[in-house]
Amino acid sequence: MPTGSGFSTPTTRWFTEPEAVFQSRNDRGELPLHVINLLVACLSGLTVLVSGPRVTAQPFQLLRYEENYAPDTLATGYHRLKFIPLSRDRKVYASLGGEARLNYAVFNHEDWDKASIGINRFLLQRYVLHADLHLGHRFRLFAQLRSALEQGRKNGPRPIDEDQLAVQNLFADLTLFGADQSHLTLRLGRQELNYGSGRLISVRELPNVRLYFTGPRLIYQRRKTSADGFLMMADTVKPGVFDNRASRQANLWGLYARSVVGKNRCWEYYYLGFRQHAMTYETGIAREVRHTLGTRLAKTGIGLVYNLEAAYQFGRFGNSPIRAWTVSVDLGYQFRSAKRRPLLGIRHDYISGDRNRDDGRLETFNPLYPKGGYFGFDPQIGPANLIDLHPYGTLQLSRGLQVQGDAVFNWRFSLQDGIYQPSGAFNQPGSGSRERYIGTAYLGKLNYEFNPFLSADFGLQWFQPGPFIRSLIPAATNALFTNSRVVFRF
Repeated sequence: MPTGSGFSTPTTRWFTEPEAVFQSRNDRGELPLHVINLLVACLSGLTVLVSGPRVTAQPFQLLRYEENYAPDTLATGYHRLKFIPLSRDRKVYASLGGEARLNYAVFNHEDWDKASIGINRFLLQRYVLHADLHLGHRFRLFAQLRSALEQGRKNGPRPIDEDQLAVQNLFADLTLFGADQSHLTLRLGRQELNYGSGRLISVRELPNVRLYFTGPRLIYQRRKTSADGFLMMADTVKPGVFDNRASRQANLWGLYARSVVGKNRCWEYYYLGFRQHAMTYETGIAREVRHTLGTRLAKTGIGLVYNLEAAYQFGRFGNSPIRAWTVSVDLGYQFRSAKRRPLLGIRHDYISGDRNRDDGRLETFNPLYPKGGYFGFDPQIGPANLIDLHPYGTLQLSRGLQVQGDAVFNWRFSLQDGIYQPSGAFNQPGSGSRERYIGTAYLGKLNYEFNPFLSADFGLQWFQPGPFIRSLIPAATNALFTNSRVVFRF
């Protein structure tokens, strides 16, 4: 950290009283300065440690357990941490890694100032450590601890903001058979899941608290084809230390298959089952068992890119049948020779809503476990009963700097259904309003990668409520959200 930055050296008292991290919040809800000092000092020190010219890193994966560092023969201190041989033949080895993320957010008129909160400033912190132990080619153990903290939010942390300490991953892998081109692995325990573009099952990276599940998973891979079968429980997340509550029932099960076609294209097809004791929609609250059949075709790289997905849902909501669906078309063009490598694209989504709350049938789409930022990095509207039009573009201004701009136009699919939160939870009723247009979100984002380990970004989102929001909240105000984040991974 440069001199004169205004940050002092953290005191040793913090190390002898760690409970202060979780409990020390002054009367105004602000983060104590000594905690900020410590965090900045840690990030600065780690950056100096790994930013030397001799240190390189393979790309970090969204799911850290998908990284493979064996056998690594580089002699730097960093690579000795990533590959730790524990036997002479180097077939037994361990790898260590982690993350520190600071996220400062300012929300002006959240939910269009429905709760009259005004300006809401808060700091989010996330710290992750993992250990990966390989005992030969057939057996593996992976463990990961995660701490997510929130300070300063006037109305307290949301479920996506705080979980002070939890086991994020803890599983064992047993390779049942393996060959040069194929293998079958049984995975047992707590684990993160992320499939496709994150519309239905996502680890939920942008919010502070990532999702996880517990159960068995069978993983088959053969050349360019893979298939997963799983039966999972989802915890109820609480904000304390190791206090999350297991559901003790199967909440999510299914089969997800993927085939790589050519160099940059993939085709995915899936069946997903979902169960919840109490789900809330415009029509009421009841037990839900829902089944989803879907497919996705995607292409990345240079030239024409696309992400096409469709899904159909059926099942029971209480005594009512479920009939719901979604179709998404995302088309773009990545220019090959332009200096700034611009990408221009447009998305269009149709996501069904309930056309008649009293007809004994539920037609509202359930996004299951979606990523929180699918319609913006802190969206106000969730993927249910929604039609949206979403033009976007990116520019690579320099080797490490990228800028992105988006506009999202939102309509209700059905006038008899309300709007939903990014998680899919019910937000506002809509059957009393004949207005269809929800509102417009404008987004801008800057992202800079200092080196393979350290990155920072700044985002701004402005949401202008439309006639539907104003019919529910007469004093609705434009919502402004800014987000500043720095992430260190190793």
